Amino acid sequence: MSLHAPTSSVIDGSALTVGIVAARFNERFVDALLDQVQAHLRSAGVGERRIFLVRIPGSNELPVAVQMLCRRHGLDVCIALGVIIRGETLHYGLVAEAASQGLMRVALEARVPVINGVIVAENVRQAQVRCFGHIDRGAEFAQAALAMAALKRELSR
Repeated sequence: MSLHAPTSSVIDGSALTVGIVAARFNERFVDALLDQVQAHLRSAGVGERRIFLVRIPGSNELPVAVQMLCRRHGLDVCIALGVIIRGETLHYGLVAEAASQGLMRVALEARVPVINGVIVAENVRQAQVRCFGHIDRGAEFAQAALAMAALKRELSR
């Protein structure tokens, strides 16, 4: 695990339109990430009316929901949130890989940056530290979204 996040620059988000797609599976953990993301976006000036939130069943559905949201709204960036915890089978790895690959494909096809905010944890303790503990992954996802949205606008001029 890397604790060396890039230094964040201050980005004015007041003109940005942000999509958020959040899974309901492992909802307590995802809700914590969602709260962190929304708080960070609001502190950067992104208005409530410029944030489009969609809730979906699980992380496997993230790519298609992000794709639909990108098609519906003129987004500057979209953040996909989910938490996948290892169970007794390898299913968690299949879902994590499918979500990751799908999100990248959607980002490239839609030409909208997509932040992969999916936490993949070996156990509940790891998920707890990343969603409720001293590691503020939600703020990191939001900061990455702001940076990529600003880059998209800059390079689109």
